[in-house]
Amino acid sequence: MSYVKANTDWLADCRYGIGVHWTAQTKPRRGNPLSFQDSVENFKLPVFIEAVLESGADYLIFTIAHALQMIPGPHPVVDEISPGRTCQRDLIDEIASGLRDHGIDLVAYYNHSCNHKDDPGWEKAVGYHDASKDRLAGNLLEIVEWMGRRYKDKIRAWWFDSPYSLDTRGPHNSVTTDMTGFQFPWEKFTEAAKAGFPDRLVTYNAGVNQTYLYTTHQDYWAGELVNLNHRPKNRFMDNGLQWHGWTCLEDRAWVHSKMNTDIPSPLYADEEVIDFVRICNEHQCPMCFNVGIYQDGTMGADSVGQLKKLALQI
Repeated sequence: MSYVKANTDWLADCRYGIGVHWTAQTKPRRGNPLSFQDSVENFKLPVFIEAVLESGADYLIFTIAHALQMIPGPHPVVDEISPGRTCQRDLIDEIASGLRDHGIDLVAYYNHSCNHKDDPGWEKAVGYHDASKDRLAGNLLEIVEWMGRRYKDKIRAWWFDSPYSLDTRGPHNSVTTDMTGFQFPWEKFTEAAKAGFPDRLVTYNAGVNQTYLYTTHQDYWAGELVNLNHRPKNRFMDNGLQWHGWTCLEDRAWVHSKMNTDIPSPLYADEEVIDFVRICNEHQCPMCFNVGIYQDGTMGADSVGQLKKLALQI
């Protein structure tokens, strides 16, 4: 049976989104960082929600795990695979619920964290280096399915990163284990990702400005971009996916990981951002802007201010 893409109308109707890479590597503006679990406990949710509202964004992309497999909430599957990587406070649910109260949707970013030996302990525990990769695939499917069933429609979409570390076929190949004779089950992964909410959207990032499809079983373009030069021409791309873009507004490192430094000012003039989003909106192509964030949940004020100006002009 062929895959039927989920309805992307709600995403197409969004003017623009805001994204944050708040991760276990995120640093405070000044001083020594807290442990990941303590940073979750001390995350200033009201301040964070207020900044999202001030930005005028219609949706938020929030990182559940990035370079390190550290989850800002409970997760019994992850606990069983490798203890010490989860939290009692369910920041994912609190953010999703807080946004929902204001009509803002949550898109969950997830990375399997088997990349360039960023997290070697996790790679070993999850099965990345097993001779047979069946345990790896089973673990990753179970991790995603558990979250889908827990959060249901509070997660409106997934943004899955780094498929190129699980599959050698695409334009990038960062696989650091022997995948001989193994094909990652993307179709089953998509099915697991939609558990608890079948209308949930799914995308797999093939790299900067890449349109390669690891599977047709996805619904919208991940759209990782490094500038505002890639202007959409149609709502749907040649590969059939809903157009969507995501780029850094000020810090191309994505994560504020440097000690005792300020989040930089935006890369673009206000009019550049406004003109680009206007073109996107003409074609029902939502654009997301990644904004720097400190460990306590405070975002870069200049970036939020620029998005606030954008909201008033479109």
